[in-house]
Amino acid sequence: MSLQLNYSGNGSSEREDAGGTDETGEHDFALIKAGVLGLIFVLATCGNLCLLHALWRKRKMNTRTQLFLLHLCFADLVVAFFQVLPQFCMEITHRFRGSDFVCRSVKYLQVVGMFASTYMIVAMTIDRYHAVCKPMVSFLKGSFKRYVAIGAAWLVSLAFSTPQLFIFSLQELEDNLYDCWATFIEPWGSKIYISWITLSVFVLPVIILLYCQIKICTGIYFNMKRKALQASTSDRRTGTKGVSSAMLKTVKMTFVIIMVYSICWSPFFVVQLWSAWSPSTAPTNGPLFVIIMLLASLNSCTNPWIYLYYS
Repeated sequence: MSLQLNYSGNGSSEREDAGGTDETGEHDFALIKAGVLGLIFVLATCGNLCLLHALWRKRKMNTRTQLFLLHLCFADLVVAFFQVLPQFCMEITHRFRGSDFVCRSVKYLQVVGMFASTYMIVAMTIDRYHAVCKPMVSFLKGSFKRYVAIGAAWLVSLAFSTPQLFIFSLQELEDNLYDCWATFIEPWGSKIYISWITLSVFVLPVIILLYCQIKICTGIYFNMKRKALQASTSDRRTGTKGVSSAMLKTVKMTFVIIMVYSICWSPFFVVQLWSAWSPSTAPTNGPLFVIIMLLASLNSCTNPWIYLYYS
């Protein structure tokens, strides 16, 4: 069985296999998608390079958030080069052009980028939660914990992506016509795998992000309320637990990153699950499907611009 939806939104191969009544329309549609993917790739690459430059200029400040943003930048560049760029090339060539090794490597790194980008946001949000809600614990152990959190995010991403190396391979679909394709054990393989990817990349991280963000907001609220009752405070810029204006700005930035992440990826995973469990009714063709796939890719170029805006 072939995976109906590649994680980069590759739907062109299925439409070509099924045939089309309007080849010119399909060609024009593919060119539009290629143009949008090319634009997303340029924005993601330029944005993350600008972020790297900004972080390099501020390297002497060595703030906690900068380290997380640095690795988030690396993760988004992996998404740009191994998810958006290969999809752009396939929209131009209509088929995967490469060896079996390249096929497996690209599909592996596609999911590595998804995992790493997601779990880096989770690690950064948990760090903000400790900084706001448990400042003393954060101060005493923060330097060690942030390196552990970042290392764990990369290790989990590399480990959880290994099934891609065995699921995808270069396969002959027709006579002398090869493509990078996925095979699953019938009839439950694709359902279990896509459900697991959705749970581990989206559902579980979103639950953690929501919990941390709610705790952060309530912590700041009670801090400000306590501060308002202490009219004799000498420093109005800092709360009783050290919730400074700089920290508030970082919390706002983290919240916006989480919100944009949820908006970009939630439609993608809904369609993924829908296509796995009810393929006959899933909207796997047409403009809406393409917009959903492109929206997921768009997330790779939003994070650096959010940071640059808040900084």
